Amino acid sequence: MSASRSSYRQLQPEDRLTIASLLQQRYSVRSIARVLGRCASTISREISRNRDCDQRYASKPAQQRSEQRRHRARPLPKLHPQSLLWQLVVHFLRLRWSPEQIALTLSHLYPKGHELRVSHETIYNCIYAQPVGELCKELIATLGQAKNKRLPRSKGKDRRGQIPDMLSIHMRPPEVEDRQFPGHWEGDLIKGAGNASAVGTLVERTSRLLILVKLPAFQPASAANVIRC
Repeated sequence: MSASRSSYRQLQPEDRLTIASLLQQRYSVRSIARVLGRCASTISREISRNRDCDQRYASKPAQQRSEQRRHRARPLPKLHPQSLLWQLVVHFLRLRWSPEQIALTLSHLYPKGHELRVSHETIYNCIYAQPVGELCKELIATLGQAKNKRLPRSKGKDRRGQIPDMLSIHMRPPEVEDRQFPGHWEGDLIKGAGNASAVGTLVERTSRLLILVKLPAFQPASAANVIRC
């Protein structure tokens, strides 16, 4: 694996152990980067972020600091068990209110964007995501149908539009996935209101070069028109 591609991989505990050991041996940042097959900037950033107050780098404290930073960067879900909103939802569920009734009532009580507003889909998902136990059984029993598994809203039918002669992105050649050779492009559309206008985007996968293609106003926003432009 090349250094440019491996730099996207997250540092593992054994990588941090190697960094700490090589630093004790007076290795430079660039030398450590070559040993690990990483960019020198990745190693430099890791050392500066996770060293202690005495400017020393140790693998175990560095791993702990990295995990704490990652945990803080991922906020808790809206309906986590310790939240006031979850306790409020559970209270109404025990009163035999449906998730739709709860969501509608909260939307009338609190303005848009308030932390105590929630959609009925979020309530359903949270109920069925509960660990197996008495609380999970109790909450499911409060629902109208009280099924152990939630049926899809489409009842098994695929509601997405079918594209004729569609080729899956997984069928592209492996050399495209590796980003090692230039010349492979990805295209997409950024559509305006009512699909009346669009801007085509072309991104070269290796260099990340971006080209924007503006479609004439009289043409419909379709991939075929982007290719002709």
